[in-house]
Amino acid sequence: MKRFILFLIIVSFSFGLQAREIKVLAIGNSFSADAIEQNLYELALADGDQLIIANLYIGGCCLEKHDMNSVNDTAVYSYRKIVNGVKTMTDHYSLTSAIEDEDWDYITFQQCSPLSGIYSSYFPFLIHLKDFVRARTTNAKVKFGLHETWAYERDCKQIGFENYNRNQMKMFKSIVNAVNKAAKVAAMDFVIPAGTAIQNGRTSIIGDHFCRDGYHLQLNYGRYTAACTWYEVLSGKSIIGNCYRPENITVEQAKVAQKSAHFAVINPKAVTKIK
Repeated sequence: MKRFILFLIIVSFSFGLQAREIKVLAIGNSFSADAIEQNLYELALADGDQLIIANLYIGGCCLEKHDMNSVNDTAVYSYRKIVNGVKTMTDHYSLTSAIEDEDWDYITFQQCSPLSGIYSSYFPFLIHLKDFVRARTTNAKVKFGLHETWAYERDCKQIGFENYNRNQMKMFKSIVNAVNKAAKVAAMDFVIPAGTAIQNGRTSIIGDHFCRDGYHLQLNYGRYTAACTWYEVLSGKSIIGNCYRPENITVEQAKVAQKSAHFAVINPKAVTKIK
C-alpha cells in the first residue's frame, strides 16, 4: 500500500496538468468487470492519463438480455464507476441513467462468454443496443467498440464450453471470427482484443493459468493482462514499459502481460508466442 501511495504521488507530480481525461463505459457483465475494474485506472495514471471508468453490470448478461432491458429501460444494473481511483457501486441503475451520466468518449459492448464465438447470437441485438445508446449519448463524437472475451481454460467445467467441443483453440478462433465479423457488420469503431491477449499469454512460461475458475480471469496477472489491452487500445500508446505493476504481480508476470497485450493489439486475429 505504501508503495502504491508513493507511486500516485510521483505520477501526479510528474504529469500534473498534462494528463488527458478519457471516459469509458462498458455495457457488460463479469468479464468486463475482470477487464476494467482493476488496474486500468492505474495503468492510465502511470502514463499521464486520467480515466473515468464505468461498468454497467449484470452477471452473465448476454446481448439479447441487454437489448430486452433497453425496451423498457429497466433499472436492473449494478453501476460500478471509478473516479480518481475510487470505485463506487450503485444498484438499480438503468441504461439511460448510465449513458447520460458522463460525456463518454468510448462505449463498449460484449457478448456473454458461452455465446461469444457464435456469430448469429450478436444480431439483431447488437444493432438495436447500439442504436439505443447512440440516441442517448451526450457526446456526438463517442466511439463504439466490441470487447473480445477470452477462451476458457482447457479443463474448464463450464457448460458453455460444450459450444466449442471443449476445445480451447476452437473457442478462441470462433470468438475472434465472430467478434470481428460482428464489429464490421455493426459498424463498430474498434475491437478490444483481450481474448487474443490472454491466448498470447498462455504461450508464455505462465501457461494455461490465466483464469481463477476456468473462465473468469485470475485476479492478479490475469486481470492485469486484460487491463493492459484495454489501455493500449483506448490510449493509442504502447503498454510496453508502463511503470505500474501491482505488488502481487512479479516483474516477469508484468512483462508477459504487457507483451501479450501489445502483440494482441498489433496482431489481433492470431496468437503471438510470448518468450
